[in-house]
Amino acid sequence: MKRILLVVVLITFSLATTFAQTSNEPITMQKTFGSYQFYQGPQKLKMRQLVKTMKINEQAYKEIRSARRLNNLTSVIGFIGGSLIGYQTGYAITGGKPDVLVAGIGLALIGVSIPINKQTGKKASKAVNTYNEGLHTSNSWDKKELRLNVSENGLGLALSF
Repeated sequence: MKRILLVVVLITFSLATTFAQTSNEPITMQKTFGSYQFYQGPQKLKMRQLVKTMKINEQAYKEIRSARRLNNLTSVIGFIGGSLIGYQTGYAITGGKPDVLVAGIGLALIGVSIPINKQTGKKASKAVNTYNEGLHTSNSWDKKELRLNVSENGLGLALSF
């Protein structure tokens, strides 16, 4: 009875620690219209998730936090610029006389946000490369597998590496 309990505890402990490990998959980055999308395996990562994922690599974490700050700045500037242009366009559609100066300021803000967005992409790309270089994918222990085998001789654990 003690042996069965010991085996069950060992199996539970080994499976719990196996599933609790973080993913060592590299992060890929795809450029889309005006932004970037990040993937770790099949899972799409948002900027917030990307920052959390890169926390294990100090240099990549610093770089992605800098990229996130620029991304937030770009979003705010672009939103304000788009709002100014949209408000003036709506005012013109309803029959009013739009303020060209306000629309011009909105256009200038959007123009300012474009190079900042490019800088965000460069910093994010650098962070992704730094993170991926820090992964230890060549280690054979990363490919280990623990299986529960049942045969006519009984129950056993098999470790493959």
